[in-house]
Amino acid sequence: MIRVTPFYTRLAHILISLICLCYIAIVGRTLLAPLIFAFLFSLLLLPLAGFLERRFKLPRSLSSMFALLSLVAGVFVIVAILGSQVTELAQDWPAFKRQVIVATADLQKWIALTFHVNADEQINYLSDSATKALDTGTSLIGQTLLSVSSVLLFLLFIFLYTFFILLHRRLLLRFIVSLFSEEHVIVVYDVVAQVQYIVKKYIVGLFLQMLIVTIMSCIAFWIIGVKYAFLLGLITGIFNLIPYIGIVTALLLTILITFATATTTKILFVLIAVIAIHLVDSNYIMPKIVGSKVKINTLVALLGLVLGEMIWGITGMFLSIPVIAIIKVVFDRVDGLKPWGMVLGDDDSKPESTPAVVEVLDDQSRM
Repeated sequence: MIRVTPFYTRLAHILISLICLCYIAIVGRTLLAPLIFAFLFSLLLLPLAGFLERRFKLPRSLSSMFALLSLVAGVFVIVAILGSQVTELAQDWPAFKRQVIVATADLQKWIALTFHVNADEQINYLSDSATKALDTGTSLIGQTLLSVSSVLLFLLFIFLYTFFILLHRRLLLRFIVSLFSEEHVIVVYDVVAQVQYIVKKYIVGLFLQMLIVTIMSCIAFWIIGVKYAFLLGLITGIFNLIPYIGIVTALLLTILITFATATTTKILFVLIAVIAIHLVDSNYIMPKIVGSKVKINTLVALLGLVLGEMIWGITGMFLSIPVIAIIKVVFDRVDGLKPWGMVLGDDDSKPESTPAVVEVLDDQSRM
């Protein structure tokens, strides 16, 4: 007679597991966040490393190093372009100050007429606020410098982890396979192949989406006649990688920068252009390019973004969607977890099986 575990017992196990996983994620953020990024990048660079080994007969260490250097070069190019554009933007700081002064004067007049608060009281309030902001200025500068150094250290660990994952990838694969019995070997290889396939396609899809949105934004801002159209288009494309929230942040930054160098009419046109680009992206580009690779429903995606921000901040928001996609691949292939995989996917999504598992088996046979 098969004994069925009571529902409340299974529910307790699930809740305890979720609490433990969240606690481990919060405590181990310094280790886990760059490690997950490195895992995603290593899956993206794996075809390049394998090609260098097969085509040019390079040792695994050299192929992994060349693949990593391609990633570092890509990141450096993006940072250099952003840095050069921001440097040019800094030259318009005096114009921005004058624009703010004019807008503040108009706002003071409107407040005085609407709420009957005279200008002297408004100035006193602003002076008090400025004094408090000045008192905390030193600490803010220190936090900014600390943040920059933390980002650099974060990138360093990502690059190091990526290199070593590529270098020891076959050892890691053998370790994963050895954790399960012989009868589950094919399923394990299938999960590994699907994770590699989905992550690679997802990251490539995100890059294409960012490129298309950037080009559309640059063209729109150039037609409107906005200064620094390329910088604003690049900001819109990069921030658009964060679903739902990124486009709002990009819109606010774009309006703020446009406010310093353009008229109110152009700000309105920029607002319309960004909304139109977002509609095109969410209704055509995202479903066709990215959505076809990762079948996750919008409710789970939104919950993942919120949970990722609660645990790891902006980093968690970037990682939430690919991590959910990987979890869904595992859930779809484990009998006891298939209902959870179903609730993560779209209404019409089904577990897919691709020939990628053959590539993994071939790679394992060459070890």
